[in-house]
Amino acid sequence: MPFTKADPKQKYIKMGIYGPPGSGKTFTTLLYTEILAKETGKRVAFVDTERGTDFYVHENKKREFHPEAFDFDAIYTRSLLEVDSEVRSLDFETYGVIVIDSISHLWDAAIAAYEGKMNSNESIPMQAWGKIKKPYKSLVQFLMDAPAHVFILGRQKNIFDNSTEGELRKVGVGMRAEGETAYEPHICCRMEGKQNEKDSTKTTYFALFEKDRTGVLSGRTFPNPTAKIIESLLPCLDGAEQAKSQDLDEVASLDSALLDKDEDRKLDKAGKSRRDLTDFTARITASCSLDDLDAVGKDIKKRKRYMMPEHLNSLKDVYELTKETLTNKLAGAI
Repeated sequence: MPFTKADPKQKYIKMGIYGPPGSGKTFTTLLYTEILAKETGKRVAFVDTERGTDFYVHENKKREFHPEAFDFDAIYTRSLLEVDSEVRSLDFETYGVIVIDSISHLWDAAIAAYEGKMNSNESIPMQAWGKIKKPYKSLVQFLMDAPAHVFILGRQKNIFDNSTEGELRKVGVGMRAEGETAYEPHICCRMEGKQNEKDSTKTTYFALFEKDRTGVLSGRTFPNPTAKIIESLLPCLDGAEQAKSQDLDEVASLDSALLDKDEDRKLDKAGKSRRDLTDFTARITASCSLDDLDAVGKDIKKRKRYMMPEHLNSLKDVYELTKETLTNKLAGAI
């Protein structure tokens, strides 16, 4: 694959949003998707794992902001299999926005699917995690490649690490999902709500943009975020098409071939090393004097870096034994 001039192929927003309960994740996302639906002239496909949208699908005049009903299509499931099947079957001529709320439940489902095949007292073995992650990561990759705007919502978790005293301490927060999930979207936002110190009946919701590959939002914090945030990103989406990731199985196959070549090189080295072992052993045992033996030793040093350690050790043993024999003969002759 030769290097070519970089070509921007990002036509859609891919955003991850996480935060604690009540931080405004779902409502804020609905505000974002509403404007994107108007922009694309297409529908919103909402995967609701916790019935979090039930109160937003009808008009509510008592809702201070956006009392109108939100308009979108939804499925209600926590099954990773069902979500994967339904999302992959979407007609992208009809749907222009996909929301997963929440990805935390789908990650739980991936783990539970494996745990359901285990005895209750067993723990998941290390070698099983690759199998557990594969369908989950395949879904995330599909979402990143899909010709639609995508919002992946997740619950918040605390991150702990060992202190210098050996005690666990909280070092930060992150999205409660498979560890690499937050790295996949182009934009990652943490939501949090803070109660007004002067009026406890009011809360301000903040959107803290921890990552933004467009550079428009990175490091910025917005109180009570609105659709204007999304509007600021639209000029960045000048790609003619959505970039596609390499197929994970295809990558694995390519790299497997590389490993095979490496194994072939190792086998080739081992074969040449065995040949040197045979040749040098014959020369050592045929040495009639210490000068002859010393000459063989110098040749061995020249080949040392090409030989296997175990073969060098064998030569060393033969060399030392031969040297002792020749030295004894020389002493006897004297």
